[in-house]
Amino acid sequence: MRPRPLYTLHPTPLAVLYSDLENHAAVTQEVLIGTPGSVTERENARGFRFYTRQFYDPSGKRRESYIGGPIGSEETEERAARVRAQVEETLRVAREVRLLGREGYQVADARTYATLASLHNHGVFRAGATLIGSHAFGALLNQLGARAAAYSTEDVDIARAEPLAFTEPPTASLLDMLKGSGVDFVEVPSFQPAQPSTRWKEAGRSRFHVDLLVPSPDERFEIIAIPELKAHAQSVPYLSYLLGETQPSLLIAREGCCQVRTPTAERFAIHKVLVSQLRGAGATKGARDLAQAAALLAVIAERTPGALAEAAARLPLSAGRQARAGFEALRAVLEEAHPRVWEELASL
Repeated sequence: MRPRPLYTLHPTPLAVLYSDLENHAAVTQEVLIGTPGSVTERENARGFRFYTRQFYDPSGKRRESYIGGPIGSEETEERAARVRAQVEETLRVAREVRLLGREGYQVADARTYATLASLHNHGVFRAGATLIGSHAFGALLNQLGARAAAYSTEDVDIARAEPLAFTEPPTASLLDMLKGSGVDFVEVPSFQPAQPSTRWKEAGRSRFHVDLLVPSPDERFEIIAIPELKAHAQSVPYLSYLLGETQPSLLIAREGCCQVRTPTAERFAIHKVLVSQLRGAGATKGARDLAQAAALLAVIAERTPGALAEAAARLPLSAGRQARAGFEALRAVLEEAHPRVWEELASL
């Protein structure tokens, strides 16, 4: 009996719907944080009437944000009309995302979406920051029109190869941007007290966190200042390869969608193979890296022949041994379920 394939393709109508959402996100500079909510009229004790947007934040708490006042002024009415239009458009997007989610598209959870949407609103991805890790895997699967095993993670990994090219230097720090999500982020102290933090987590016992990463010029792990974000990042070996080719991608969630930036699928897959070996034998994350790599490798090799060979040719020579070991670790999975894919990998 032939093993089950590692992926299936979504029907064409769903792929078209997803493409429409990509086009919508590409021209949307700012998205709503939290549920779409509604625009409401309010009045204070002095009789001043104003508009607010009432919604639920990522933790499920009811929130209210000020839109403007007094009601009836031209400026206030225009501002309220813009927010109403945003709410209506986001409700439409949310209906389409629900359909995609039911059919197996990867949908981000509320905290992840709010966090990345806040960074999107601050222009972080337009400036060149890149989403990596499992959430990038989900976005890439969706972009390829493929359905594979779902992933679960409380990590959000953001990387940058060069200083971010903001149109105007931001006044907010990365922590300020993260707090704009409605999630109560705090800095995680470094293991070495003298070193600055490179991780931010939700306050309390939550394990949800964000890591900021940059490429390392060698195999050392160091702390690097990121002045444009008023933050520090952890340097990681071979990250330059992953960030060598990036692209706009779409993140979808039940609350809406926004444009982010990810590596290309072929570089992401090969980098996953590589880091699975750097983590060491028996590492849980290493096994997850290989599983995600296998699914993407199968899709890419069967849908875009030659892309993997081109991406593999760009690997640093020093990574060759680990990459070959990683490919060999996938042999049992790919050789039976996707023999043509394994043949292409073996030829690399």
